[in-house]
Amino acid sequence: MGNRGMEELIPLVNRLQDAFSAIGQACNLDLPQIAVVGGQSAGKSSVLENFVGRDFLPRGSGIVTRRPLVLQLISSTAEWAEFLHCKGKKFTDFDEVRQEIEAETDRVTGANKGISPIPINLRVYSPHVLNLTLIDLPGITKVPVGDQPADIEQQIRDMIMQFICRESCLILAVTPANTDLANSDALKLAKDVDPQGLRTIGVITKLDLMDEGTDARDVLENKLLPLRRGYIGVVNRSQKDIDGRKDIKAALEAERKFFLSHPAYRHMADKMGTPRLQRVLNEQLTNHIRDTLPAFRSKLQSQLLALDKEAEEYRGYRPDDPSRKTKQLLQMVQQFSVDFEKRIEGSGDQVDTVELSGGAKINRIFHERFPFELVKMECDEKEMRREISYAIKNIHGIRTGLFTPDMAFEAIVKKQVIKLKEPCVKCVDMVIQELINTVRQCSNKLECFPRLREETERIVTTHIRDRESRAKEQVLLLIDIQLSYINTNHEDFIGFANAQQRSSQTNKSQGAAGNQVIRKGWLTINNISIMKGGAKEYWFVLTAESLSWFKDDEEKEKKYMLPLDNLKVRDVEKSFMSSKHIFCIFNTESRNVYKDNRTLELACDTQDDVDSWKSSLLRAGVYPEKTVESETTSSTDNFSMDPQLERKVETIRNLVDSYMAIVNKCIRDLMPKTIMHLMINNVKDFINAELLAQLYSAGDQNSLMDESQEQAQRRDEVLRTHQALKEALAIIGDISTTTVTTPMPPPVDTSWMGGSRRSPPPSPTAPRRMSSGQRPAPRGAPPPPNRPGPLGPFNNSAESPQAPSRPNRAPPSIPR
Repeated sequence: MGNRGMEELIPLVNRLQDAFSAIGQACNLDLPQIAVVGGQSAGKSSVLENFVGRDFLPRGSGIVTRRPLVLQLISSTAEWAEFLHCKGKKFTDFDEVRQEIEAETDRVTGANKGISPIPINLRVYSPHVLNLTLIDLPGITKVPVGDQPADIEQQIRDMIMQFICRESCLILAVTPANTDLANSDALKLAKDVDPQGLRTIGVITKLDLMDEGTDARDVLENKLLPLRRGYIGVVNRSQKDIDGRKDIKAALEAERKFFLSHPAYRHMADKMGTPRLQRVLNEQLTNHIRDTLPAFRSKLQSQLLALDKEAEEYRGYRPDDPSRKTKQLLQMVQQFSVDFEKRIEGSGDQVDTVELSGGAKINRIFHERFPFELVKMECDEKEMRREISYAIKNIHGIRTGLFTPDMAFEAIVKKQVIKLKEPCVKCVDMVIQELINTVRQCSNKLECFPRLREETERIVTTHIRDRESRAKEQVLLLIDIQLSYINTNHEDFIGFANAQQRSSQTNKSQGAAGNQVIRKGWLTINNISIMKGGAKEYWFVLTAESLSWFKDDEEKEKKYMLPLDNLKVRDVEKSFMSSKHIFCIFNTESRNVYKDNRTLELACDTQDDVDSWKSSLLRAGVYPEKTVESETTSSTDNFSMDPQLERKVETIRNLVDSYMAIVNKCIRDLMPKTIMHLMINNVKDFINAELLAQLYSAGDQNSLMDESQEQAQRRDEVLRTHQALKEALAIIGDISTTTVTTPMPPPVDTSWMGGSRRSPPPSPTAPRRMSSGQRPAPRGAPPPPNRPGPLGPFNNSAESPQAPSRPNRAPPSIPR
């Protein structure tokens, strides 16, 4: 092997495999190993038993291997076996080994021929073996047996793939010689995960059972379906030999005589047989470990660094120490307070890049959702005029008034102000919900201590609910204050003298705004028919006068421009077939909005995006649709006014618009301030000053700091994994890998199969070789063409850029 250090590579991996299997980490570390793959009755078990020289594997109908068997062969002066799940117990009787494998298999899978990916680790010490580690996988089956599920073939395939898809795993593809090699299940699976054939070693079994007149020489000479690592033929015991308890040593001697006496194989007898296969696998696995060791060491180091900090925290941990619990309680409450404040005030070290939360979401509620809810409460233009006219008539009573009454203005204003209560209370509810969500997010760090987390959430949430009533009382008080006195001397109020000019001034101010850009962003037009391409995403630009969309955000190719005149927004229920949230724009005069569509349905990824776009449309003058009852609509449609009453209504309407603009401005300013003072700031102060005292008064502090079972398991797992990683790195550090070893076999040369004049002719000393089912070709016939077959790059590697052909060289033999 080169030096003692290299000879210890396989035992090294065995020690690592045992260490990490004990902590359930073997599957994550991709330890170098050999996986044995083949169909049922391909002879996998017999090959492994020949390696050991003992009968120790279960036999019977159905799937014999129902759990992966990690078989570690170790050269030793004495002979015994031991299981990882039976530490300290030595098995010298291999019949007991078989019984233990069956019992351990049934313990996990039951006795109904089910399968499981949990491996059984078996270590065999013997003077007749070379250091070798193999994984015996369930045989590929097509038909369920016993109580096996209907998808047993897919389950077995998935289990095999878990092992052979790893780059650190060599694949021992076992195929019987009496079947067509092109249909080999093992080679097909190997080709799927190792298309270049870098990790696949072929094994041909049952050479003695081929039809008379046929042989597998072309396969074993690596000519029919070439593999980069080549093929090795073996002859196993027949079922009659197994039933008759034929000695494996005698079987190995019979195998050697078979190869020496067979005319098709005697020229390669020294490269065939179980001992040769064992030596080749030992050499290949050692080289493979050597090649993968640097990457494996790097992976171990990265995992060790990732666990260093957490392991250091756990190392001095004493669960029952009262002083530790008190100190940790203080730290946890302090951390909760800091996290809550950072989520509300904003911080650079806890930035959520997925969605808005905490203070950012509350800010959106204050400045987008709340103004939108206020506008939704406003009266429709026709509804407003109707209410003003009725108010004027009812105030005059039986008399015909000559002047516009002040009381009509005050009655309408108070009615409008009362409508503000609903959006104000809704704003408080939305803020409270976000505060509670923030508390839950911050308490995630307390999940190690379930009782502490539960008590913290209960105490803070109870305080938030207590403040809710105070905040709503204050908000309603603000509305009542506005109702108590209508201040017509406000500096922003237009007064009766200017009421007539209100409409013209409004139009001029809107015209002066120009085409100011209000918002840009991606939206999906949802109601395009499938015949016209279906829903598409466009870049939208909203200005004070129009809504335009473009092909992309470069805004070079404009698709459409929609004027905002007479447009309104309507909510659309989310379809169960769509993951997007939808709203639509329509024309109040029942005109088509976009081409042949009466509405333009626009879709966003989240409801927050929908609310934000509706708020932007609100700024552009596109208001939400008002729901008016049918009775009101009918009375409005039949409503008419004389010119004198119409002038009074117009005056009152302008006065109401002016005063409500003042009230809305005041409410929009005071609501965030009130909620901040009575709710948000108060909750922050409560958490900082009183949460700890409330926790102490809630009960036994020691019980609060009882950690969860999951946390205890996590701590133990981290400490054990950290220690195992350190030991593994120490073990690897002691191994010398500076040695000369057999390199990776070169790419297979298949140029001789293409009919070249320089190609070597077939051997005249033996008949044409073929798999079972092929008809013999006449002596002297030309060699078969290089068929692609089902194995793809396996037999075309010479044509790949990484594998230049060598036309003057014979196909490479298997490395010694």
